[in-house]
Amino acid sequence: MTPPLTTLRLQNVTTGYRSKGKEIRIGKNYSATLPAGKFTSLLGVNGSGKSTLLRSLSKSQEILEGEISVGGRNIASIPNSEIGKLIGIVLTDRVDSPNMTVYELVTLGRAPYSNFWGRLSAEDKRIVEDAMDCIGITPLSHRKVSSLSDGERQKVMIAKTLAQQTPVILLDEPTAFLDYPSRIELMILMRQLANENNKTILLSSHDIPLSMQLSDYLWLVNDERKLITGTPKELGENGEIGRSFNRDGVTYDFSTRTFRME
Repeated sequence: MTPPLTTLRLQNVTTGYRSKGKEIRIGKNYSATLPAGKFTSLLGVNGSGKSTLLRSLSKSQEILEGEISVGGRNIASIPNSEIGKLIGIVLTDRVDSPNMTVYELVTLGRAPYSNFWGRLSAEDKRIVEDAMDCIGITPLSHRKVSSLSDGERQKVMIAKTLAQQTPVILLDEPTAFLDYPSRIELMILMRQLANENNKTILLSSHDIPLSMQLSDYLWLVNDERKLITGTPKELGENGEIGRSFNRDGVTYDFSTRTFRME
């Protein structure tokens, strides 16, 4: 079988930031690949550097060392105007757009393709409507963004990213404000988008049981800030999940894909 095309690759990447002339290193020597057509969950405890890694992958934040490439091209050499056509990202940052409607916000996903005046073509409008329908927010179309719940707002941002039609989609805790059935629906949708549309999707999550059940692959930032990759079965059976998340009285049971309290 021919392996799927690798669309995103990390080679000896160190993430972090510079402050007052000093380098603050968060993740060190990350080397991994994200294949197209697969849904990957990014796991790790709070403070492990998941958000920093996602921002680095989208070129929103510079890396300290190494190389990140998309489609074989170093993202450092790709103009920002073109990055928006290759990588879409949904962050946890709250959008400050009190007078904007849901439809208007989702249309911003077409910005990398629209003309100088930002006018949408009939095709652009169809893509926006399809993205909203896909996420199930069409009934919210004329609502002001400021009137939405956190969960509704998160769905709008995902629809905006889908409207970008990028081959790579990165999502930082998109299920954080959703009820449990909605979390399941979103995770299933992301897997379907990846598998059926050959997209590369990386989603960070604290919902380990759900990620273990629905992900094609896992990226795990462990307690040593190392990036471990593999299928859910591989990381469950070799104990990596347990070593990263077990606590006194709470252990991960791979046979049931759940945490058990002792």
